Amino acid sequence: MTNDRQAEPHFEYEDIAGQNALMKVIGVGGGGGNAVNRMIDEDLEGVEFISVNTDAQALRNSKSGIKLQIGKKLTRGLGAGARPEIGRAAFEEDRDEVRKMLEGADLVFITAGMGGGTGTGAAPLIGEMAREMGALTIAIVTKPFLFEGKKRMLQAEEGLEEMRQAVDTMIVVPNERLISVVGKGTTFKDALKKADEVLLHATQGISDLIRVTGEVNVDFADVRTIMSNRGAALMGTGFGRGENRAMEAAQEAISSPLLDNISIQGAAGVLINITGGMDLAIDEVTTISTIIQEAAGDDAEIIFGAVHDSSLHEEVRVTVIATGFDKAGQVGERRSNVIQADFGSLRRAVGDGRDARGGSRPPAPSPTQSASSNAATPIRQVQTRPPEKKLPSDLEIPTFIRRQMD
Repeated sequence: MTNDRQAEPHFEYEDIAGQNALMKVIGVGGGGGNAVNRMIDEDLEGVEFISVNTDAQALRNSKSGIKLQIGKKLTRGLGAGARPEIGRAAFEEDRDEVRKMLEGADLVFITAGMGGGTGTGAAPLIGEMAREMGALTIAIVTKPFLFEGKKRMLQAEEGLEEMRQAVDTMIVVPNERLISVVGKGTTFKDALKKADEVLLHATQGISDLIRVTGEVNVDFADVRTIMSNRGAALMGTGFGRGENRAMEAAQEAISSPLLDNISIQGAAGVLINITGGMDLAIDEVTTISTIIQEAAGDDAEIIFGAVHDSSLHEEVRVTVIATGFDKAGQVGERRSNVIQADFGSLRRAVGDGRDARGGSRPPAPSPTQSASSNAATPIRQVQTRPPEKKLPSDLEIPTFIRRQMD
């Protein structure tokens, strides 16, 4: 007897290993430690925070879950005394401990203030080790104010050059340019806090894109493609409110008032992070991505993601990281893997009293609420554009890249 019933499909499920990238944010020295503390205060999620210092007292004040004192025998916990050679020697003394600290990391952010001892001396060596261990390595560092002296600035330049050689991509925040953003009368402490806000946006823009998955996944491999040894780069963050918030945020993200509103035209790769509240509409996502794609050009490989963040009330935040401006020619010495920080969003934040995340800061939630209601949730993440075409061999380095080296 024949059975006319069509056989029902049979599905078997198997365990799939977790694919979350392990991201570590390492603050090196006093400036790096302060930046990490700010990220912790702003509840940056999905990353492991580590503080590294030669100064025992600074480490005691650190909010990081992991703290590593380097050069204990050399410095006796008293710091590097603004001498980079002491920072380098301290790293060498505890090289094995640093390696243990880096184990398992897929992505390493290194924050430091260039010009001092520990950050300038040890941070590039930590970046080099992380990259050699296979981690995508991104440095987010500051350049000192002019009033801090010529010697400190020269040390900073030397440290930046070493860092450029060591990591995949570097974000430079020139503290001197903060003065034109925050205005006269701003305290030294508040100016440094504004620099920390730029570091926060840079780290959050990348880490959120990796850790939050959507219907079409933008995974760590996509981000590595854009960020790994891709040459000169530009980072910008924009905010928008009201009826035209999508257009405002996108345009602010791709312009930089302190760099003569330079363009991302010619970038080989672009990462776009669109963050908004539950009212973020699909047409707004389309508007933002279209503006940025048109600004970057047809040859750019575009990867973008959109996430919900309940801390943004009727506001949209857009973070753009454009890379690979000079990959075709590789002109001159290898000092082009630099992201120039965009202070456009800081100017607006200073003007209307918003905090680093944008919008008036809501009352602090309880630990339970923070873990559930305020966590970023995915809307949709899309990877567009085919792999970038090879740029013309006679492509010139954009003006802003030359200017940022001045």
